[in-house]
Amino acid sequence: MESVSEPRRQVGALPFRRMPDGSFSIFLITSRESRRWVIPKGWPMKGRKPYEAAAREAYEEAGLVGRIGKRPLGFYFYDKRLKSRDSVLCQVKVFPLEVRKQLKAWPEKGQREGQWFSPADAAEAVAEAGLSGIIRAACKREAGTAG
Repeated sequence: MESVSEPRRQVGALPFRRMPDGSFSIFLITSRESRRWVIPKGWPMKGRKPYEAAAREAYEEAGLVGRIGKRPLGFYFYDKRLKSRDSVLCQVKVFPLEVRKQLKAWPEKGQREGQWFSPADAAEAVAEAGLSGIIRAACKREAGTAG
């Protein structure tokens, strides 16, 4: 039996854009294995601050470029399935990414699907309750500061 170890740390970006009416859209991508809706995320990168690594993941996995926030919105946990079929508990620190543009080509293009969602639909689409809560809270907070 495995001992309960500390969760592995990951960083993720919550890609969003402000719509002309002041509302928000959230960009989600599919995971490569299970094809469920997730945010761009990955392991911390040596020599990069956590928010820089999160922005890099958004570029690699979805071709998204924008302004990354330096303060995390929060974090959530999920079980990551490894190639060995084992799974590890991961804690993902989520940083807001205000998307300026999506590139025509990026490293993982064709390996995943991506789609813009309303915040409510994005919160429903993701499987992880913690991530769903971060999406809902972030959009409420942003909406409160708009105008």
